[in-house]
Amino acid sequence: MDTNQQHDEWAKSRNNRLPSFTEVLSRRTRPPVDLFMFYLFLQREGAEDILDFWLDVQQHENLCRAYFKDVRKSGRTIKDDWPQYWDYARRRGSIYGTVVGLNQGGGGTKRSTASTADLLPEHEKNALAATSHDGRRSASPDPRLLASTSPATAVGTDLEHDPPRSSTPFSFRRTPTLFARRASRAPTVIPRESAITRTDLVASAERIFLRYLSPAGNSPGGGESHEIYLPPALRVHQFPVSSSADPGALAQIPDMFHAQKEYCFRAMEQDAFPRFLRAKAFGNLTPTSALVRLVAGLITLWIGLATAFSLVFLDVTPKSKRFFLFLPFTLATLFLISHQYELDPVLVFLGQSETTPFRTLRIREPYVKKLLLGRAIWVSVLVALCDAALTLIFWAVPGHRL
Repeated sequence: MDTNQQHDEWAKSRNNRLPSFTEVLSRRTRPPVDLFMFYLFLQREGAEDILDFWLDVQQHENLCRAYFKDVRKSGRTIKDDWPQYWDYARRRGSIYGTVVGLNQGGGGTKRSTASTADLLPEHEKNALAATSHDGRRSASPDPRLLASTSPATAVGTDLEHDPPRSSTPFSFRRTPTLFARRASRAPTVIPRESAITRTDLVASAERIFLRYLSPAGNSPGGGESHEIYLPPALRVHQFPVSSSADPGALAQIPDMFHAQKEYCFRAMEQDAFPRFLRAKAFGNLTPTSALVRLVAGLITLWIGLATAFSLVFLDVTPKSKRFFLFLPFTLATLFLISHQYELDPVLVFLGQSETTPFRTLRIREPYVKKLLLGRAIWVSVLVALCDAALTLIFWAVPGHRL
């Protein structure tokens, strides 16, 4: 079964509901409620680093899974190849229990609370065997989202000398700009030519720590900080593994960021994702585009009213000429009501939704299309009523030449 057929089956299962956050992250949804649109939504709020962190940890965990699979394909066991990790995972649990065979002994596996790996098509699961980690990617996310999300033990935390911070991930962010865009930091999936080593895993974890968890100003290269908010119990103040680290510290690397990733998942699911659904499932305009419509509506309304009063106080005849006032009044009410609802009915009837200001894509999610069509009809009726009321009022007013 190809990807398009799978998307069709998933779409049919959502004919009467909005998608869940897990479905969006696992790339099961279609525009305008897909992963790309969610990334753009966070980017407008200046909070895309939270999703980038989730995607980077996702890729780090994929890299770890690929390493464990490489070990098993070589004919060795994890217990023989990495005894320190085996002992660590048996004592404290691991999210890779199925991969490394810990569940065969009856325990030692951390169960996921919201697994996306179980929901993905088989060809994407098999992509783990051909993935590696890169430090950058383009503005549109293209990760293989194959992780589970569950709490894990935090490492390297120090609560005694922690400065006060904001209380939520979405209040700890840069001030967004209307048109500025920067390259994303999330990973790309690239082919690999050799088996993954433990050195690769350490390098992957260290990149994540330096990019998202190290204090502001300590980012690699001295560039812009992408530090994300974490509650005190989950903050990592120093990277616990170095070239001279003991093997026991190295064993923490595969599960190192899973608790932080789970926290970011829950934060996005409870805070940003509901606002994203309200913006894209019940509207089709970006804030900038809606603001432009407000300005255009006020200007057009001023022109319409000025023309209407001129026709009245100049007592222009025949009186039927006043019916042409419906042109500026229609545009004015359309712009103003579109701003109020953040929905342009004309775009909806054309099957379009905005991605960035004045750029659109086709609406493909069935239930969202149904919702937007219903709201577009309501907005159109409201525009027609307001337009008719204004036009008839100025038509009925007796002319009086000043």
